[in-house]
Amino acid sequence: MTQLRADQLARQLAGGLSPVYFIHGDETLLVGECADAVRAATREQGYSDRQVLSADTGFDWNSLSAASDSLSLFSERRILELRLPTGKPGREGARALCEYTGRLPEDTVLLVISAKLEAAARKSKWVQALDKVGVSVPVWPVETARLPAWIDRRMRAHKMLPDRDALQLIADRVEGNLLAAAQEIEKLYLLHGPGPLDLETVAELVADSARYDIFALVDAALAGDAVYAQRVLAGLRAEGVEPVLLLWALSREIRSLASMARAVQGGMPLGRVLTERRVWEKRKPLISGVLQRIRGRQWWVLLQRCAVIDRVIKGRAPGSVWDELLQLTLRLAGVSSLAVSA
Repeated sequence: MTQLRADQLARQLAGGLSPVYFIHGDETLLVGECADAVRAATREQGYSDRQVLSADTGFDWNSLSAASDSLSLFSERRILELRLPTGKPGREGARALCEYTGRLPEDTVLLVISAKLEAAARKSKWVQALDKVGVSVPVWPVETARLPAWIDRRMRAHKMLPDRDALQLIADRVEGNLLAAAQEIEKLYLLHGPGPLDLETVAELVADSARYDIFALVDAALAGDAVYAQRVLAGLRAEGVEPVLLLWALSREIRSLASMARAVQGGMPLGRVLTERRVWEKRKPLISGVLQRIRGRQWWVLLQRCAVIDRVIKGRAPGSVWDELLQLTLRLAGVSSLAVSA
């Protein structure tokens, strides 16, 4: 049995892959990052095929056995991803997981992503079976008192050197929401870059980003108000807002929505998706509306446009970055194409 903290997972993956990774907890950001680390490590080791199973209500657990048996028909290595939204597989699921661990298929990594386990579940046979053959990563919330230190580690990974007061200001702003903290760090890095960061600088950058009203642009696009979104974008351009900051705000929202759309497409109820992603109550109608308007491959197209704009900003692709941002905004608002006006 190998049980690791989330911050120990990278070292384990570098030393070789386990046949099973069991990641469980209710801190969405950290669970997602741990799962991403496993996926990246398997890709590097040649696990080129990936199959996703989501054990929602009515899930047929025979599909887990069928998926593991079918892997031998293919020459490539595969990662089998099983999602347990409730952390409770039920009697049939528990039996299926125990059977899987009793006959591990070759060239296969099983990644189990689960909600937080109750105390009784942690002693169950299926959990013990997974722990016995693989790596277990329980993900715990970051305590309020430890949040500044957590933020400090993530900022230093970007070579940002915040002082104590700056860290406390950020911690106070995010109110224990790790996803919001990660987004705040990314925004500050885009605005400031690496190097020392004091309280006054953080306060100034936060005030500047609020004045630019970037998030009004995002919300207008999500609401399908193409006319207002275009007007906000023009205003931001006139104020001299850096295109990289606009791309950050739009691409962050698109990535988050694409992930939600995949979950809904996989059978998870929309209400549960919004709750697990910690969507604010007042934004739920907005997010629900855009997920109903934009579906499937359309999210992939939007993500591709974000990648193109990133290359344009860096000078690696031709084009007008402001025209590209306009087209991206309009696509997000539901306008498939529009001749760019002056």
